[in-house]
Amino acid sequence: MMGKLIRVLIVDDHPMARQGIREILKTDQSFYIVGEVATGKEVSAKVAELMPDLILMDIHLPDVSGLEVTRQIKATYPYVKIVVVTVSDDFTNLFEAIKNGAQGYLLKTVTNDSWITYLKAVVAGQAPISKRLAEEMLKEFTSHQERFEVEGDVLSKREREILTWVAQGYTNRDISLGLEISEYTVKNHLKNLFQKLHLNNRVQLAKYAYEKGYVKGDE
Repeated sequence: MMGKLIRVLIVDDHPMARQGIREILKTDQSFYIVGEVATGKEVSAKVAELMPDLILMDIHLPDVSGLEVTRQIKATYPYVKIVVVTVSDDFTNLFEAIKNGAQGYLLKTVTNDSWITYLKAVVAGQAPISKRLAEEMLKEFTSHQERFEVEGDVLSKREREILTWVAQGYTNRDISLGLEISEYTVKNHLKNLFQKLHLNNRVQLAKYAYEKGYVKGDE
């Protein structure tokens, strides 16, 4: 029996790009496209009307930057997952999108199968941080002279271990093998981390880990 459909809103000003995304999503019955938008100004109204689970957001929109739209949507609808879709591997923009609340990014040049696997993982909250994103976060937060102190008793030793693994881009399976615990145990620790830190996804966990100094440059 098919599970809950993933309601998708496509935001892209190029008709051919929207068609390409439609064709990819149609290869898997888990996805249901609820609407398409060509400008940034339309997005908020469409989200309110259609209540998507997932937004595929082009960075370069004709009126408002996709980065700004991402920030606005996440401020109002924090539970909506946003994945930035772009033709350019410009990591400055991609990193800004993550800082504005996006859960991840996809290059339009990657294979269709990669899209489906990745988007399902994002919706399930299980998409690992890319190694490159982990490196950029490390650079960003270790470049500041003023460093945050790691909080003493907020997290258990095991939670701190799992937090650092997540921040470095490891999957639940990687963590379970590395720490010699079950994936079920890893998932439970992650639930506790999300609750204790009032965070919603792995990207936010990674950002927190680097900001607070759980992961340092010599690791």
